[in-house]
Amino acid sequence: MPHLDLSHDLSRQTVVADGRDLYQGHPSSILLPDGQTVVAAWTVQHGGPCGPLKISRDGGKSWGELIPVPHNWSRFRNCPTLFHLPTPPQPRRLVVYALEIGTDHLACAESLDYGESWSPMRVCGGTPIRCVMPWCSVWRDGAVLRALSNARDPDSADPFSNLIIGATSHDDGLSWGDAHTQINIPGAKLCEPWVIPSPQGDELACIMRSNQPGRRSMIAFSQDAGASWAVPIELPEELHGDRHVARYLTDGRIIAAFRRVSTRSFDFWIGSWEDLKAQRPGELTGTFLHQQGTATKPANADIGYPGLEVLADGSVLAITYAHYRESDAGNSVVAIRCHPQELQKSGAI
Repeated sequence: MPHLDLSHDLSRQTVVADGRDLYQGHPSSILLPDGQTVVAAWTVQHGGPCGPLKISRDGGKSWGELIPVPHNWSRFRNCPTLFHLPTPPQPRRLVVYALEIGTDHLACAESLDYGESWSPMRVCGGTPIRCVMPWCSVWRDGAVLRALSNARDPDSADPFSNLIIGATSHDDGLSWGDAHTQINIPGAKLCEPWVIPSPQGDELACIMRSNQPGRRSMIAFSQDAGASWAVPIELPEELHGDRHVARYLTDGRIIAAFRRVSTRSFDFWIGSWEDLKAQRPGELTGTFLHQQGTATKPANADIGYPGLEVLADGSVLAITYAHYRESDAGNSVVAIRCHPQELQKSGAI
């Protein structure tokens, strides 16, 4: 299996948010329909308050100033997730999900102008949903939205238990019905579900982190748009990691970005839908970015929660957080760019 390390090529990297004196982490992103404008959101401190948002209009090469957000965003925390959820009257509508500090109830805010301005954050309507992460995946199923995240197992005494929950929304993601357990393997502590459709759109795959040492990442499939899921199975070592995000390349292959704990790095995998279905190793693995340590503080695995976008020209933009320079006191948010054709020329694929 070829492995390509892109982490030493500084020309690919752009610092979105500097961590010389401040921990900035857990970004997510959304690509707008023009194929080059990207909105990114992240937190201050590890799973800390929401608020930072920036927009790039050139595919991640440069980033504007911080977007002003309402003051109450600081009362919400933990890995904000961005989604483009347009409606007929509001085609430029974005939604960001987070958790209310103190209750961990799912919350959201809206932008109706592609991220230029935002509403206050509020707990989502319906029965309050208490979860560990805000929605990791949201997708449309006819007139409703479906979503998945992870929550603690109410039947487990383990305070760090995890299972996959899901819910549906009939008002475009502002309120949600009761959350139900969708996927649970006792002892596997499944979390951070990412859903990607098959090329034909008739099946979904859900890639999940296992937060239990000794268990690999897992995948489950659905043939009813996510209403139910087959029993998950382990993925090959090449896709083992945390917080996967997967997109289709313009040639029909899939690229996934994720944290690889064993090497304390932000990695990627390229393969096909058939590779996912058969749990095959795929075509290529690589590293976008390594975590930097110091003489007194070795590198840890606090890296790799990603944004991942495939731009209109076919190039890939990956965004993560990392201890970027040895001298930094905190973590930076960093964007990395590459093009599959470059990988082809390198002989990696």
